[in-house]
Amino acid sequence: MTVSLARGTGAAAVLILTAQGAFADVSAQDVWSDWKAYMTGTGYTVTGTESQSGNVLTVSDLSMTMPLPEQDGSGGLTMPEIKFIENGDGTVNVMLPKEFPITFAGTDEDEAFSAEILYTHDGSPMVVSGDTSAMTYDYATSQAAMTLGKVTADGEDMPQDALKASIVMSDFTAKTVMQIAEQRSYTQTSSIASLTYDLAFKDPDSTDAGTISGSLENLTGTALSAIPVGLDSPLMAELIKAGLSVDAKVTYTGGKSDIAITGSDEFTMQSASAGGAFGVTMSQSGLSYDVSQNDIAVDVAGSEIPFPLALSMAEAGFKLIMPVSQSDEEQDFGLGITLRDFAVPDLLWGMVDPTGALPHDPATIVLDLAGKGKLMFDMFDPEAMKAMERGNQTPGEVNAVSIKQLLVTAAGAKLTGTGDFTLNNNDLTTFDGMPAPDGTANFQLEGANGLIDNLIKMGLVSDSDAMGARMMMGMFGVPGEGEDTLTSEITVSEDGQIHANGQRIK
Repeated sequence: MTVSLARGTGAAAVLILTAQGAFADVSAQDVWSDWKAYMTGTGYTVTGTESQSGNVLTVSDLSMTMPLPEQDGSGGLTMPEIKFIENGDGTVNVMLPKEFPITFAGTDEDEAFSAEILYTHDGSPMVVSGDTSAMTYDYATSQAAMTLGKVTADGEDMPQDALKASIVMSDFTAKTVMQIAEQRSYTQTSSIASLTYDLAFKDPDSTDAGTISGSLENLTGTALSAIPVGLDSPLMAELIKAGLSVDAKVTYTGGKSDIAITGSDEFTMQSASAGGAFGVTMSQSGLSYDVSQNDIAVDVAGSEIPFPLALSMAEAGFKLIMPVSQSDEEQDFGLGITLRDFAVPDLLWGMVDPTGALPHDPATIVLDLAGKGKLMFDMFDPEAMKAMERGNQTPGEVNAVSIKQLLVTAAGAKLTGTGDFTLNNNDLTTFDGMPAPDGTANFQLEGANGLIDNLIKMGLVSDSDAMGARMMMGMFGVPGEGEDTLTSEITVSEDGQIHANGQRIK
């Protein structure tokens, strides 16, 4: 249900919130008819009362609903009124009221739900130009806001103080160029000078409550997308098979947030950053996310935390690449994690290293993996997902893994590495149920002996434990260039043999 509603709601948002381009002839009826054709072509049932008065076409009591087959229900939204006004120069103004509710409603099996969002703006129109084969939407408003209204589930209204939420955008501009054919394509750009958000919740059965607030500055967004139309099924899996593709990225130059939890447990957190980016692509070839943040500072305190913590990090990032469609051909996957220059306060260091035996330099962890594999089911197919959950469907197989980068630095030691392995999924016996690997990895470890010496001085490691660690390093590593440096070449073959620096160890 969530995926289908998100897809449907996103499609509606393209029409409602995006928007002067090359001048050509487009009429009010052209714009409205194309909206209807687009929405019905993506699985919606669209209804509304149309009335024409001169150059103004008014559509009132607008309703857009779609089935949710995986939940045996339906969902959609309603709006009170939209006006399409012909300007006399071949363009059309799409007018939304300065303040109006958008109601989302649906059914999940036998349970009905609804939520109301109040949208307010300065009354600026969307300006539509072009012709029936290509329309450009321009929209600009000095301020727009969305506020959560009444929420109902199974016939009961949620208490007003149980959940409050709002988003306010200042100097919001958006432009969408829509190419209209059997498969529609969109080129979108947008910018928001400032976005603020506020969320407050309260548990009606206890004293637990909390607030989450924050802001993002100078957001810019770009998106390229292609959406197939004319499908009988609104399922995401069918859209992807028919050619759905999305390539979007949002960047911002700064942000901050504030979290406060009260009740049985007290917790506060303030964070700030110097900006970041979020990117997503999706098509039949796969799904990818790329998230990053720069110059992060976090202050944490709470009843379960012995003392306030102030943490900082130069960079944090997460990257994921994965297939979404069943295929007998190998597909790409990847995983990346970056925590660069992570620093903790001296107060915390003082608890584990009061004499300053260890270097207190910021720590770094970077891992970048890539590979090839096969997905044995369509990820967005609800029936296939159910079969996998029941154990009737094999998720897939990994055929190759590459360590593109491994970097760990902490307490004066540094570990780096790369590697490439293929995996034989037909051999699950040589390595006790794991596909037999074949390949080589190279590692370099610097400062390990110095770290062990310092841990002995601190009393955290005994002499016997240190001896065992050094013997293990001697087994897998050989002296490298530079003082206190070890290198290791680990080779694994499909027949079960493992060699370290040419010496067989298994």
